Amino acid sequence: MRILFAGTPSLAVPSLEKAAHAHEVVAVLTSPDQPSGRGRSPSCPPVKEAASRLGLRVLQPERLDAAFLEEVRGLAPELLVVAAFGKIFRKSLLDLFPLGGINVHPSLLPRHRGPSPISAAILAGDRETGVTIQKIALKFDTGDIYAQEPYPLEGDETTAALTERLAAHGAEVLARVLAAFAAGQAPPVRAQDEAAATYSHTIAKEDGVIRWEEPAEVIERKVRAFDPWPRAATSRGGETILVLKSHVYPATLGQDQDRPEMPGTVRAADREHGLLVQTGRGILAVERLQRQFRKPTDWRSFLNGQPDIVGARLGARAGDV
Repeated sequence: MRILFAGTPSLAVPSLEKAAHAHEVVAVLTSPDQPSGRGRSPSCPPVKEAASRLGLRVLQPERLDAAFLEEVRGLAPELLVVAAFGKIFRKSLLDLFPLGGINVHPSLLPRHRGPSPISAAILAGDRETGVTIQKIALKFDTGDIYAQEPYPLEGDETTAALTERLAAHGAEVLARVLAAFAAGQAPPVRAQDEAAATYSHTIAKEDGVIRWEEPAEVIERKVRAFDPWPRAATSRGGETILVLKSHVYPATLGQDQDRPEMPGTVRAADREHGLLVQTGRGILAVERLQRQFRKPTDWRSFLNGQPDIVGARLGARAGDV
């Protein structure tokens, strides 16, 4: 089966490898190289690196215009396979594929449609997520479902770790769907339940700023959901501090009822759990941190460098008491 594969980040690489192993990938469509680092030198997408390693033709158009459509038509692909490409395909492109197009989406659609479904599952405290192979539609993530498999969550996953696991999981599900297409037995589809649809959004750097008035369990999820980017961040005295690892403190700390601790106050250092920070509900135990322009460190080393951190209020603005 002749396939045009479209994808960009590392999430898509296992799916590309599975497709190339069993089928003829006539070309790989990916985003143009982007400048990165201090020198702003061009950096190629992970999918391009994988395609080059596999000896596959790479397409990196700035626009999916008429010239690109002609190039695709000349390749005579039968099926479009997409994994994390991030663009809507017009009907004029989809019409070039006799078997249509399928998309690998790392959630149990219609839950967590959109660009950041893995982080969204962690933020929501979901007990399971999964992978969906769907028919490509003219609107993001609304197509009928060919296959869907759940993936249980333990409640300690980071976005970085879960992305790697779902990438492999999705590639296995995709391989089975592609085998069915190649045998002329495309799986039956079922429509998504629009009433059950939820949406994820593009994550911005400011999303990582910790609001200590939120409950401890919500903040803990953000620490995991925003790993590796943009990281959960707070501040002290104008210096940014990244919270890299944390957990909800399993006990309670008594408060002076006449002067309750403000959210963000570092109330104690616990030998077993770490720095204990007051939140809007409950205590967050911070295990690993990173000061601005410094290396990541465990809470003990952090405390050695800032012994006055206990009693300080994180995230407080000038003039706050």
